[in-house]
Amino acid sequence: MTNKDILKIAMEQSALDINCKESDFLCNENVIVSSCLSESAKEYYKEPIACHMISYGNNIVASVKDEYKAIIEEYIGRFEFYHCFETPDIYWLNERLSDAGQKVCFMSEYYLPDVDKLHAMSCDYELKILERPDFINLYQPEWSNALCEERKELDVLGVGAYDQGRLIGLAGCSADCDKMWQIGVDVLPEYRRKGIAAALTSTLAVEILKRGKVPFYCSAWSNIRSVRNAIKSGFIPAWVEITVKPAEEVDAMNR
Repeated sequence: MTNKDILKIAMEQSALDINCKESDFLCNENVIVSSCLSESAKEYYKEPIACHMISYGNNIVASVKDEYKAIIEEYIGRFEFYHCFETPDIYWLNERLSDAGQKVCFMSEYYLPDVDKLHAMSCDYELKILERPDFINLYQPEWSNALCEERKELDVLGVGAYDQGRLIGLAGCSADCDKMWQIGVDVLPEYRRKGIAAALTSTLAVEILKRGKVPFYCSAWSNIRSVRNAIKSGFIPAWVEITVKPAEEVDAMNR
């Protein structure tokens, strides 16, 4: 796959995620569509969702429930599109959503591989390719980014780093949609800053591409350690998202 192929697949999937057209992400003007969670959407998107905004760097495409359309339309028309994904502008949005019982919830930055830079990196420890049966005893807190116990059936492939037979780092990927597999990675604290995370992430990304799927990586913009790993591993920023959900759901997450 070329970088162009990979970006097209990502946009096609985002269009399925939020009920829009792939071409909407390439417009110079913002686009608003009616919210509808497709059966082909990424597995981790769950209703209720009042609004889902995505930008691939050209505009905002907002998928919105009808009752919140006026608020979102004013918001994305009032501020520069890239400022809509950060404070202080988000305060404006949150204040108006609160009257409707909604709050800004998830904010994420997503990365795609740059095939001109991506290669399987090495480290000072043994690396092993892992399949589903190898994960059975690995659903432990230290591997919670690499594997998801709540969605075990989606964990399809991994790479482990071993020090004399002891697992010290793990990258895993979940088949969150038909054509794209999401990578997560964990390294035990005493083994960090040794190039293990990048070796795991890049090796897994190469293995995913060999299987005809697109690897992708998600990080909070403030998680510098994770962002550095993405870039070092051969990934580049591709798109950003904001999700608006009911206030009681957001409040429950903060308890």
